[in-house]
Amino acid sequence: MTDLKLIALDAEDLEVVSAHVQDAVIRTTDMGYAKADRRFALLMNRFDWTSDEGRGKGLRKRAALHFDGVTDVKYAGFDPAAPEGVLELLAIHFEPTDAPSGIVELRLAGGGTVRLDVEYLEARLADLGAAWAAAAKPKHD
Repeated sequence: MTDLKLIALDAEDLEVVSAHVQDAVIRTTDMGYAKADRRFALLMNRFDWTSDEGRGKGLRKRAALHFDGVTDVKYAGFDPAAPEGVLELLAIHFEPTDAPSGIVELRLAGGGTVRLDVEYLEARLADLGAAWAAAAKPKHD
């Protein structure tokens, strides 16, 4: 399986990234905001929706996602400082405010969100290593 590397520079691009990270599992300790660099980054175990491998349950891959031009970060619906916190990423959405700036919202299972105020939309997703068989295939109602 080829490692995935994507860049999003507009809302349409971000929809593609969002589809590839749907149902990713993230530990709260694996995300953070580097204010001086204006970058928000996170590590995740993403579910590979394009693979039929993994004994019918699919595959997961370690991946990194970061956003540049970030001016503020707000968390809602979970404790970002919880050392054992685990989140499930459902979708990523971009809402322009005063183009090219806008709001990136990472929507999490259970109603939590991470809201990024950005000067412009620039996101990069990259797989970081080997894949492994998923314990289960995510299901949605």
